[in-house]
Amino acid sequence: MAFSWTNGVGANCILVASDTVVHDDVWKTTLKLGKPSGVKLVIKNMADSIAAINSGVTDKYKLIIVVQTIKEAKQLVDGCPSITSINLGNTKESKTTTQVSKQVFLEEEEKAILKELMERGVECEIRALVDDNKLNVAHVLK
Repeated sequence: MAFSWTNGVGANCILVASDTVVHDDVWKTTLKLGKPSGVKLVIKNMADSIAAINSGVTDKYKLIIVVQTIKEAKQLVDGCPSITSINLGNTKESKTTTQVSKQVFLEEEEKAILKELMERGVECEIRALVDDNKLNVAHVLK
């Protein structure tokens, strides 16, 4: 999904911030094969991602940052004051999740994280595709 966003927002770099993906050769290979031509792909663990963003080395890029979980998104926001908006493209359904939109399923803990982020002024939206209308997470959390 993030790869389809690169053209839509004119991004020239995708940063995958994940303590899991950085050690998963299958994921890394899949991401490298699927990345758009002319777009830089960087895969870093969370600590290195936060350090890179805060150091300014990523400032030269129009950057899309991809994480796997809402907890990781919070970790990134907590570590990087410059991140003021997150988008939930889609999340996985399980027996313990509640469906809040067509492609977003949330655990209770994830709902609490999102509410906390929004209380802190972080924009939290749901939008699977760049051309979709933004859906404010606050509207689907009761």
